[in-house]
Amino acid sequence: MFDLLLKGARLADDTVTDIAIQDGKIAALGNFENAEAAKVVSLNGEHYVSAGWIDLHVHCYPQSPIYHDEPDSVGIKTGVTTVIDAGSTGADDVDTFYELTRKCATDVYALLNISRVGLIAQNELANMANIDADAFAAAVKRHPDFIVGLKARMSSSVVGDNGITPLEKAKQFQKANGDLALMVHIGNNPPNLDEIADLLTAGDIITHCYNGKPNRILTPAGELRASVSAALKRGVKLDVGHGSASLSFAVAKQAIGMGILPNTISSDIYCRNRIDGPVYSLARVMAKFLALGMTLPQVIDCVTSHAAAAVRLNNKGKLAVGYDADLTLFTLKHQPLELVDAEKDVLHADRELVPLAAIRAGKGYMTEQGSALHAFDL
Repeated sequence: MFDLLLKGARLADDTVTDIAIQDGKIAALGNFENAEAAKVVSLNGEHYVSAGWIDLHVHCYPQSPIYHDEPDSVGIKTGVTTVIDAGSTGADDVDTFYELTRKCATDVYALLNISRVGLIAQNELANMANIDADAFAAAVKRHPDFIVGLKARMSSSVVGDNGITPLEKAKQFQKANGDLALMVHIGNNPPNLDEIADLLTAGDIITHCYNGKPNRILTPAGELRASVSAALKRGVKLDVGHGSASLSFAVAKQAIGMGILPNTISSDIYCRNRIDGPVYSLARVMAKFLALGMTLPQVIDCVTSHAAAAVRLNNKGKLAVGYDADLTLFTLKHQPLELVDAEKDVLHADRELVPLAAIRAGKGYMTEQGSALHAFDL
């Protein structure tokens, strides 16, 4: 007797399977004609199911004075089962953030800002006194299962006159605290992207990878910077981090055309760009990359297995026996769609990802869109 049985789930590669869930874990996959379950949901091969979507870059600390939102508003309500807050909090306020997340349906983790004060102002790394190794280490020790990495925002408005020094400190923190995942925000220089890329090592993440600013991954001639090429060969990963100012269709189209695909697709979402755009939701960002030429399996991998691996969530990201029963149920709606990037450029598309429901640790939640469509009853 299973807790939940999804019959006829269509996967991203268009194969169809049944998925059985027991005690918050994926118990079995296959064709179960006679299996018994407390609840059976018949999808009839009409609706897609993937491992639960993971948004690697959000801002959902409700008390942040700059970039804030509610975890469930950017998470479970939009079909996203897991979110990683990317540096909203530092060592001084991560305890409060942790306590708030315990009440959420969405699974929430944090990339701890290397500034102990977090994102209370745009220039959190302009004062080197905020970059406190002891405070950082103590926070990681207090919350080893919540803090999955560290975040360094390396653009001129953030670092002030400190140049590359905060990133050098971040690499020291990383090594001293169990080789945590490191996400690095790139934007306007200084520091120059070449300086940043040269410091990064295997597994480190460059977010805002397709931004249209002068300090971007492409040279003025449209070639991949040599420093970024070398970093990718070392195992550095590219993350989208759309946000309000960090996705250029022109840059993404050119890079993807050269085979420079993102490892992870993330939203950099918070209340303002969720409500007013251009982000709206992780699903909308995923639709943009479908329109830019990526396949559905490639896009799904970017928000499931790749995202889980990036921050070492070893029980998430795959539809496999023993993994967390975190799943996203969605449909691919064929209709004309205008998509807008951070430069206000428009991309005309014909497919939209519509999240219908999310299952988190075996418990089902309908999205607003799913409830409106009356697709099924979880």
